[in-house]
Amino acid sequence: MTTSWAGRHVTVAGLGVSGVSAARALAGLGASVTVVDGGDSEALRERAEGLRAGGLAVRLGDAETLPEGTDLVVTSPGWKPSSPLFAAAAAAGVEVVGDVEVAWRLRGPGAAPWLAVTGTNGKTTTTRMLASILRAAGLRTAEVGNIGTPIVDVVLEGDAAYDVLAVELSSYQLHWAPSLRAHSAAVLNLAPDHLDWHGSMEAYAADKGRIYEGNTVACVYNVADKATEDLVREADVEEGCRAVGFTLGTPGPSQLGVVEGILVDRAFVENRHKNAQELAEVADVDPPAPHNIANALAAAALARAFGVPATAVRDGLRAFRPDAHRIQHVADVAGVAYVDDSKATNTHAAQASLAAYDPVVWIAGGLAKGAAFDELVAGSAQRLRGVVLIGADRHLIREALARHAPEVPVVDLDRTDTGAMSEAVREAARLAEPGDTVLLAPACASMDMFANYNQRGDAFAEAVRGLGA
Repeated sequence: MTTSWAGRHVTVAGLGVSGVSAARALAGLGASVTVVDGGDSEALRERAEGLRAGGLAVRLGDAETLPEGTDLVVTSPGWKPSSPLFAAAAAAGVEVVGDVEVAWRLRGPGAAPWLAVTGTNGKTTTTRMLASILRAAGLRTAEVGNIGTPIVDVVLEGDAAYDVLAVELSSYQLHWAPSLRAHSAAVLNLAPDHLDWHGSMEAYAADKGRIYEGNTVACVYNVADKATEDLVREADVEEGCRAVGFTLGTPGPSQLGVVEGILVDRAFVENRHKNAQELAEVADVDPPAPHNIANALAAAALARAFGVPATAVRDGLRAFRPDAHRIQHVADVAGVAYVDDSKATNTHAAQASLAAYDPVVWIAGGLAKGAAFDELVAGSAQRLRGVVLIGADRHLIREALARHAPEVPVVDLDRTDTGAMSEAVREAARLAEPGDTVLLAPACASMDMFANYNQRGDAFAEAVRGLGA
């Protein structure tokens, strides 16, 4: 779908990467663009000067007033729907969309189809696995959306630049993308997250479910997470679009799963009630943790929906290397494995990480973001050799441990400075025995102590290297 932008008055909310990308793109297409941001830092002022040099208007320090004459607002993903700017837009009858919606409207009639991925956890890994499989099939692709190059920039490269796009989408992006219609899409899992933004679990799930709207070939869901299948049932899809499940067990018809260490396809075969296609071995998945095998199956399902051969699934998974801080093995010291999963910033992600190791000395804590930890601790208690707690909301995990794992030794570090990680690793090493895994899977955000989860993971790795020295 293409849209004429010449002469339109567009307000872009936010001077982040996606906002700057959308602003430059729309100005280049003839729109009159004003960028607004509530901040006024030195970094924002430098970014603003760059945009002004290109003829764009920028307003810093005021993110509430709608610029006069605005006929469309393009928001950065993190801005809440309740923001005053959007209330002003609604009062004026002005549409609010996100950069993903802009990219969709910029596509020409021959544009590359989108294979889309969302879920509470695993989105980035699955999207990158998918892109690796597509490349192994000889297809021109890029991983975009909530990952990599801004999606608007990729779309502006032209309809002939790519054969297919691997698109990671957050619930924020989906909320602001009403026209998106993917070739095929997957919801990996659903667990409470970002509820302060969405207002309720129901609203969060509904925004995730938007990814299935208008799918043409396949809606991929997680057999172990009924909520994802429910979203498929509720979606309005094109005639002929199929529901395709993935499971860590033996797959039924129209599913992908695992049989005796082999990833198997019973969805995209000639007779799915009788036949199955071997895709790859579990050992081809790095790392072969259960939740990562699920990611691989979801990526394989989307690739197979696009017609990719089984050999490309195998070759793509073998070529894939996970990003840092996602179940990353750092080192073995004195017979103990040290694993960095700093990206496990919520309870659902931490639960999946803990399930991959036994026994575990668990390093956890940070900003809880309103989460409760009883279910996580109760489900993981039998695996725990010990626990080291750090961060502002560590008391919430300590209280859950007292209720559900009172016999597990707990070290509560009453400090939130960045140096606390070194002490946490030393205490974990003291608790661990040969054959154990010391696992950083905080189940919390990092901003109470670190700039982001990357810095937290780096601090863990540095502390582990210090043990080895």
